[in-house]
Amino acid sequence: PNHKSELPISYADVVCVYVGQNDYYYEYTECDSTGSRWRVAIPQTPGACTGLPEPVRGTECTFSCEAGEFLEMSAQECTQCAAGSYSLGSGIRFDQWDSMPAGFSSLATSLDNGPQGDDRLTCNSSSWVPQGNYLESNRDECMVSLIYAVHLKKQGSISFEYQYPDKNLLFEFFVNSIKQSQIGFLKYCADNVHVRFDRECVFQVNLKSGTNILYWRTGGVLMGTKVVKPVLLKNVQIEGVAYTSECFPCKPGTFSRVPGSSSCDSCPRDTYSGRGASSCTPSEGSGVCKARPPCSRKDYFQIHTACGSDGKTQVIYKWIEPRICLEDVAGAEKLPPSGEREPCPPCNPGFYNNDTATCSPCPPGTFSDGKKACERCPAGTEPVLGYEYKWWNVLPANMKTSCFNVGNSKCDSMNGWEVARDHIQSGAGGSDNDYLILNIHVPGFKLPMSMSSHSGTECGRITFEFETVCTADCELYFMMVRRSTTVVESWEGSKTRQSYTHVMTQNGSVSYTWAFQRTNQPSDVRRYVNDVVRIFSISVSNAVDGVSSKCRACALSGQASSSLCVPCPPGHYIDSQTNQCTECPSNTRLLPHTTPGPDACRPCGPGSKSDKVHSLCYSDCHFTHTEGNVTLSFDFSLLGSVGSLMNGPSFTSKGTKYYRQFNISLCGGQSHMAVCTDNVTDLSITDSQRERGEGANAVKTFICQSTIIPAIGRGFHTALSSQSINLADTFLGATVETTLDGIKASPDLFPQNSKKIPDVNFYYRSFEETSSCESGRSAVVTLRCNPEKSTKGEISVPSQCPAGTCDGCTFNFLWESSGACPTCTESDYHRIEGACKGGHHDILYVWTEPKLCMGGVSLPEKKTLPCEGVEVWIRLGAGLAAFTAVLLISLTCYFWKKNKRLEYKYSRLVMSANKECEMPGADSCAVMEGEDNEGDMEDEVVYTKPSLLGKLKAIASKVRWTLVDSFPFSKCSSGLDL
Repeated sequence: PNHKSELPISYADVVCVYVGQNDYYYEYTECDSTGSRWRVAIPQTPGACTGLPEPVRGTECTFSCEAGEFLEMSAQECTQCAAGSYSLGSGIRFDQWDSMPAGFSSLATSLDNGPQGDDRLTCNSSSWVPQGNYLESNRDECMVSLIYAVHLKKQGSISFEYQYPDKNLLFEFFVNSIKQSQIGFLKYCADNVHVRFDRECVFQVNLKSGTNILYWRTGGVLMGTKVVKPVLLKNVQIEGVAYTSECFPCKPGTFSRVPGSSSCDSCPRDTYSGRGASSCTPSEGSGVCKARPPCSRKDYFQIHTACGSDGKTQVIYKWIEPRICLEDVAGAEKLPPSGEREPCPPCNPGFYNNDTATCSPCPPGTFSDGKKACERCPAGTEPVLGYEYKWWNVLPANMKTSCFNVGNSKCDSMNGWEVARDHIQSGAGGSDNDYLILNIHVPGFKLPMSMSSHSGTECGRITFEFETVCTADCELYFMMVRRSTTVVESWEGSKTRQSYTHVMTQNGSVSYTWAFQRTNQPSDVRRYVNDVVRIFSISVSNAVDGVSSKCRACALSGQASSSLCVPCPPGHYIDSQTNQCTECPSNTRLLPHTTPGPDACRPCGPGSKSDKVHSLCYSDCHFTHTEGNVTLSFDFSLLGSVGSLMNGPSFTSKGTKYYRQFNISLCGGQSHMAVCTDNVTDLSITDSQRERGEGANAVKTFICQSTIIPAIGRGFHTALSSQSINLADTFLGATVETTLDGIKASPDLFPQNSKKIPDVNFYYRSFEETSSCESGRSAVVTLRCNPEKSTKGEISVPSQCPAGTCDGCTFNFLWESSGACPTCTESDYHRIEGACKGGHHDILYVWTEPKLCMGGVSLPEKKTLPCEGVEVWIRLGAGLAAFTAVLLISLTCYFWKKNKRLEYKYSRLVMSANKECEMPGADSCAVMEGEDNEGDMEDEVVYTKPSLLGKLKAIASKVRWTLVDSFPFSKCSSGLDL
């Protein structure tokens, strides 16, 4: 038949020359719409050819072989894999990484987002590196992608195991295909440092049929000099290829004994195998011999024996297995002799022994200090549950130890830690880069009966005392494992003896893990076996299955003669005298883990109040400051309950751009906390959970910080948020003072131009210890009135400390806003009166400039009033002037008339004087009888009160008599008696 008419053009138009049978291989064409395909021969070397076998119809597209079989393309039949090999049937697996498998490629991308355009990190040497059992990622800031393309004939999946122990390295896996695009950052996976990879560190995702391009991408963010730990990848398995045309040989150390195997088994102890082995060979000989070195101090370690039946223990020394050194040669160090037998240490608190070699936990309701027999708690008290391990004769029952190395299995059967009487220390391990694991499991927490009704408070805490002695780059991790693993804290290099406390705020089963690694550089030579970490004590409070070393007072029921402990309501403490629950006073918070009594209630700081259950103190956004006779009232609610600052950009030493984001909770209680989340380290948490602060890597507190890496220049689809930390979880108070509870505000960091309105300082603290801040972190948020800013305002950090802190422990922020100005009062404006126009005038009210207030009272409206008040005074003045004018005219007329009368009388007197010889002498100089008597009577009136009118009359009379006296009479007038 003519197959060319039924084949795709790409196969029908091939022109070939003669080739041999070994010069081609078979492949299937793409499936057509009917679900069928063709088997065609493909030349090993592209080019013109003849003599290729004719295309034939292939198997159905849904056809696949069983696990342990492969499809033999010549006969198109499933054939069993030979012994020493295996197959997955419709899948492929990559578990040998001596070299990069075919189809995999590593692509590095140079960074171009440095502070200068030409300052670019060269990434030519950055790549994923095969390390035998696994692939190792890069450790620098280059973005390196591991790429693999696969064509699936049907819907399938991909799964792989990985180790992701360092948050400073970003790890992303995504799939790009024609029909789908799956993006995701892998979960931060540090709990895989156990005996084997943990299931939480196995990633699996479904794939659709067709071509799928798989990407594993890593890139470091180096904030300091710390060396980044790489991502390790192994056991990549892809399902859905429909068939495999060959079987995979077993990797060294494994074998498959029978044909048709779907997997290879590990060789037993003291045996080995090569690649593609069907059996393992006993380790009795070798093709190459190496000289065994003399033994040294690095080849043995010290342990303490368990307490014997005689109640004694001793120190013994053991060789590190397998021992390859020689002790009977010159210069070799022999195994030290065992130590003297010494009395066993006492039992740990809460345990007892009855003259036996083992310690047993005290029964419920009893307590012991470890030296005495267990006793019942007295009436009115309850046992304090927990663990308190300070003597290390044997490993406690709830603790486990192991050794893990992803590159080899030499230490899988070793103890990672060894007990040593008064401490427990890291063991020898098999290699210097082993992870030495110590784990303690807590099934849950149980608050004391008196506090069992308290919610949202501390559930329990773990405290341990430790030291590290190192000559290399050792590191101790302290991790918490719940739904996922979180590195709580880590310490690098040698550390003096110190204690660390971690507080649990959520109840539930949890495991705490200590992982110690001497160096992260793999080596077959032991150099740092003497580097050690020692833990002296571990205590866990409120453990649900814990024992009791003491008793504490509890609240009793109100019934008489009752000794039954009852829970106190939230916010209540136990009165030590009456054993009754008493509510904390107003504006105080109840401190956990304190002795019963009123001292358990701590007063809130200035400018703060407590919530209803006295669990925390917070600001209600209102603050009042009085200075002299002036009182300023502030309402900070305009600023919002939570403010954010994106500070930067900053650049690492390699040129990676990043920002620091600070979220600050200014006002409100538990429901208005700031939240910082990581979108890199946990895919199982939804966005809504992150916003509520419910994720394993979410921080919900008063002030928190995240590191933001922009997507531009890094090849990411979104900005990355990582390394979220808690800066402050306790609000101490708000005041205008520059010091509160030992924290200084440092006003010189934010110089103030005007001091008319004082700055208000909000003080915060976190009591959580860190490796660099033994007393915890603190923060000061300075609120400054700035009318030129918006009500939300702007947050800034000191210019000389762009990270927000100058010492790494005390953070300072300046929040400038018009909303930080005091509330306006009537004294902040004044009145202006306009001119009277048309019988009316305007009254305006304006703010006193510069306006340094916000909210409060409003300006009164403009008023227009008639000019009534002005016309009244004008009319009153006009009336007085008219009255005065009338009075003066009246007086003038009066005195004019009087003057006329005087002239008349004077003229009469003159006439009388001229007739002196003709007239008889008069007895007086009075006016003649009958002459104007009425006027004479008026002239003779005597005024006793010197009124104005009287004074004028007196003046007139004086003038009249002066004229009479001055008249020159003749001698004949001597008879007149004037």
